[in-house]
Amino acid sequence: MMMICCLQTLLLLGAPLVLSGRVLTAPTAPNNFFYHNFLSRNGSKQIHFSGVKLHVDSAQASVFAVRGGNVTLPCRFWYEPELSSPREVRIKWSWVPAAGGHETDVLLAISPHSRSFGEFRGRVQLRQDFPGDAALLMTELQLNDTGRYHCEVVDGLEDKSVSIDLELRGVVFPYQHPHGRYHLSFQGAQQVCEKQDSTLATFTQLFQSWKEGLNWCNAGWLADGTVQYPITQPRVPCGGHGLAPGVRSYGRRHLHLHRYDVFCFSSLRGRVYYLQPSHKMNLTEAEQACERDGAEIAKVGQLYAAWKFTGLDNCDAGWLADGSVRYAITRPRQNCGPSEPGVRSFGFPPPQHKHGVYCYKSDYE
Repeated sequence: MMMICCLQTLLLLGAPLVLSGRVLTAPTAPNNFFYHNFLSRNGSKQIHFSGVKLHVDSAQASVFAVRGGNVTLPCRFWYEPELSSPREVRIKWSWVPAAGGHETDVLLAISPHSRSFGEFRGRVQLRQDFPGDAALLMTELQLNDTGRYHCEVVDGLEDKSVSIDLELRGVVFPYQHPHGRYHLSFQGAQQVCEKQDSTLATFTQLFQSWKEGLNWCNAGWLADGTVQYPITQPRVPCGGHGLAPGVRSYGRRHLHLHRYDVFCFSSLRGRVYYLQPSHKMNLTEAEQACERDGAEIAKVGQLYAAWKFTGLDNCDAGWLADGSVRYAITRPRQNCGPSEPGVRSFGFPPPQHKHGVYCYKSDYE
């Protein structure tokens, strides 16, 4: 009987210990009340216990910009309730390319110091116009800067983030190898787009161009390694009348073995014009004529961008840097090609043939 009483006493005494253990066990889910300030200026580690909650937000889910220009990606953070004094936080911007791939660091800031990375070095900085302002300022935008940007704010053990999509205003255009249809591997497609002052188009860019009326029956590479083509007017040689309009896909293809055309994306940052010569020129003479005019012979991507964004309209065909002869029309008229606006091509004539020339002057010259 004595042993039973002792056991009961032990159990009763042990109960508060078990309950105390439950009380002291921290919940595994985030509760927004624990902060570990490992960024203290004096190097010491400090634990903060507070009832405030960190918020991070952006005024815009997506931002549109132009190539070569500047842009601000909005991001701000604040506490609820408001803090009586500011606290050091870490702000990190990262980026996932529109074409897909790994997330890349853009900028890391621990006030008042910051560091930018890779291709963004020297082109990005925090705005910091007001307390909690973590907006990213970007300069000299490049074609490959498009994608999803993440703004992350870290305060001790708590972090919050928001995403902003950056898109460039540009034009998607199909491109064929000089030898004809379906001669480009994926790497070859990348190279020809770069040579035409362009980059491989993403599916989003191609889809937007299809909505704007791009109608092209030849399949071409996109930046993600898929092969697709946009159709607004179904017809027999292009999938048949039975299929609805849309962007048709061949899916992912072998990057080295398979051959297709390509869809490139370009955005204008200069001026394209038709040089009024006293006589027609071969390709070499055309290049020299642009140089004498303080310019360079225009590339295909530049001609397309000038057609879309500056309304370039000229019935005279002219040489371009890739050896092709083309002209751009925004106002279709008699004796000026088909009845729809667009860039017309005469292909790749022998370089000794005589034509006019389109020249290009950069905004930075």
